[in-house]
Amino acid sequence: MTRIRTAIIGFGVSGRIFHAPFLAADDRYELTHIVTSNPERAAHARAEYPDAMIVARPEELFARAEHLDLVVIGTPPRTHAELAAEAIASGLNVVVDKPFVVGAEQGRVLMRQAEAAGVSLTVFQNRRWDADLLTLKALIAAGELGEPLVFESRFEWWKPEGMRDWKGRTNVADGGGILYDLGPHLIDQAIQLFGPVDSVHGELTRHLASDDADAEDDAVVLLTHSSGVSSRLTMNAVSVAPGPRFHVLGTAGTYTKRGLDRQEPQLIDGVRPGDAGLGVEPPESWGTLTTPTGAREVEPERGAYGEFYRLLAEHLLNGGPVPVDPAEAVTSLDIIEQIHGRARPKRKEQHD
Repeated sequence: MTRIRTAIIGFGVSGRIFHAPFLAADDRYELTHIVTSNPERAAHARAEYPDAMIVARPEELFARAEHLDLVVIGTPPRTHAELAAEAIASGLNVVVDKPFVVGAEQGRVLMRQAEAAGVSLTVFQNRRWDADLLTLKALIAAGELGEPLVFESRFEWWKPEGMRDWKGRTNVADGGGILYDLGPHLIDQAIQLFGPVDSVHGELTRHLASDDADAEDDAVVLLTHSSGVSSRLTMNAVSVAPGPRFHVLGTAGTYTKRGLDRQEPQLIDGVRPGDAGLGVEPPESWGTLTTPTGAREVEPERGAYGEFYRLLAEHLLNGGPVPVDPAEAVTSLDIIEQIHGRARPKRKEQHD
């Protein structure tokens, strides 16, 4: 393998924004196929990636498996397990977007199948390379916070029309709701920072979710790590004025960061890998480190979503580790399943 012949299944936000630009920007990959049955998306794919073959159905792609090395799955969660299993059976390496699959056991089955087939399996956890998370990791490593005690992490949006697309109209059993959407990010980040989890508590509420689905649009997750750190994770779609993205308490200081990482909106606006500003936080978005002697702004690390595909190329071409161990994604799914098993989403009463 000299170049990694790659196909993307799904060309919605995931395939179009998070995968295709980074694959096209890295000479070690060759984007050969894009799968979408949506005529508008197919036209966009042809215009943006004229060298790629556009096919309507995954079975058309798998019929050409001998011309491929890697498949990236960016479709709704309920389809992930079946598509990944088919790719593995076709002898292809696989990237699955988050959430990895809907059930943790499905993930474990795919891991066993990939091992038996001798192919690589990884999960696209791009927010391990958010600027704010990289900055927080650096502060902790440098001892700036002392011993971390409490980690508050929020993803809060204002979506009065409800969650878009399948996320608000799909039942939890098929991966719908905000916990399956954002939980894999926030839980994964907490575990990456503070290690394994001893106890889990969650609260789920449906404020605006469709009457046709049982998916929640408000979730609170409380984790107690073996390290002693308490993680308090909040995600909702009903915040006109979101709280701090991070508020981290330590024995020597507190780090507070507002606003979400800029890479997603930048990519949506047409910024591309290699452009000077991608992943760079403006001064007005910098976080603050407060200690008993005062407060100072912290210049952030640069966000680096492209690091996932750089590491994956190193793995496939040179034998390095996969960028994300799928077992780590399964750990997050176990936590999500625990919460869904214990906490039925509450529906807010509507009053005239």
